Amino acid sequence: MITPLDIENKKFSKQVMNGYNVEEVDDFLDDLTVDYTKNYKETTELKAKVEELEKSLEHYKTIEDTLQNTLLMAQKTAEDVKNVAKQQADQIINEAKGTAQKQADNLDNEIIAKKKELEDIKKQFDIYKAKMESLLISQLELIKDINKKEDNEF
Repeated sequence: MITPLDIENKKFSKQVMNGYNVEEVDDFLDDLTVDYTKNYKETTELKAKVEELEKSLEHYKTIEDTLQNTLLMAQKTAEDVKNVAKQQADQIINEAKGTAQKQADNLDNEIIAKKKELEDIKKQFDIYKAKMESLLISQLELIKDINKKEDNEF
């Protein structure tokens, strides 16, 4: 690329005949140098700005990638925590059901044992009643016999 200094230092060979007017060429080159210097400076500044913006863009793309990866990891972690919690909840429920079933079975067994005990006590009471009735009947018979004997004696 031609620099403004190259334009400023450019010298043309001078011809004696049919040549260009040296002052006009020099004036034109001076004007061209000023414009070209201005354009060259703007181009350089714009290239620097583009380079800076590209670096910033790359930086933001890196941040975006990092954020996306972080979000994905957070989602996966949340899903894992949710699954573990569900498994633990299911395990607790199953253990509670097992415990409740054991307690219900134990109560059923106790009820059966108490019913059997009650039946045994009822049978014993019936036997006791029968013995008492038998004893009372025999005692009554004895009293009747005694009364008869006393009546016969008088």
